Amino acid sequence: MVLCIFIFASCNPPKPIEIDSAKLLKNVQILSHDSLEGRAFSRIGNQKTQKFIIDQFNEIGLQTVVGSSYTQEFPYTFTGKKRQEVFPMDNAKKDFSNVTDTIAIGANILGMLKGSTNKTIVISAHFDHLGIRNERIYNGADDNASGTAALFAIATYFKKLPTKHNLIFAAVDAEEIGSLGAEYFLNNYSKKEDIVLNVNLDMIAHSDYDPELFACGLYHFPDLRKPLEKTKSDKLALLFGHDDPENREQSDWTFSSDHRVFYRENIPFIYFGVEDHKDYHRDSDTYDTINTDFYIEAVKVIIRAIENLDEFLD
Repeated sequence: MVLCIFIFASCNPPKPIEIDSAKLLKNVQILSHDSLEGRAFSRIGNQKTQKFIIDQFNEIGLQTVVGSSYTQEFPYTFTGKKRQEVFPMDNAKKDFSNVTDTIAIGANILGMLKGSTNKTIVISAHFDHLGIRNERIYNGADDNASGTAALFAIATYFKKLPTKHNLIFAAVDAEEIGSLGAEYFLNNYSKKEDIVLNVNLDMIAHSDYDPELFACGLYHFPDLRKPLEKTKSDKLALLFGHDDPENREQSDWTFSSDHRVFYRENIPFIYFGVEDHKDYHRDSDTYDTINTDFYIEAVKVIIRAIENLDEFLD
């Protein structure tokens, strides 16, 4: 009888993931609204975005990571040429030919849920985008309002269901100009040796045809395959790939987003994302072009994957 009960219990499927889908979508709408002017690094719209993220972290009840504030500011010095590349709208109005250096201030927004061990999983998503170019707003709904809003949903879920590992939710700045925010966070995090995994979310809401979400990183860290293979969905395909430099049929995403910073420090990563689409880095990457049903399911799949990874990792 005991054996039968054990077998029956082990065959039960996991409980469905429950999130507030309406709030998830509303947050993507807010983050990709014209009022944030494309969230370009160090611009007013980016600073408004920081405040919104802080408000969400406060509402969820996350702990701070650095001191008493969620905000981790960092400076970056641009040369005149680089300044023109990052802020193209200024080029039409000002002459930067004699400018040598410009100091800009960015900021990561960091929150945490404590686990039962000292080990940490960093869940990251960049919130900056391209800003205004040629008088058009690049709202970046998929890139990467989708990943940023997912942070809130994931944190809310695990606030009620504590994990073994500490979870750091890192909304990072300046990915679009070289992962400056992620690099600053990792270089200045005093417990780097306790990080066992980076889960990076960048473009998880746009799959026009077959609903496909990729988990990139298993080529480099094949031991993580088992918990990801346990992550199932009947509404989308969770595929592995885009990480083998010898595979000519797929582009290699190993260095395509903020997870590259962790990889360079020999920290395992799993990057969740979709393949490039018609709206990638265009002003048409707006809320109405994302696939909302796919996005909701993608966030649920990522939550399940984090559960499985948390259970699997030491």
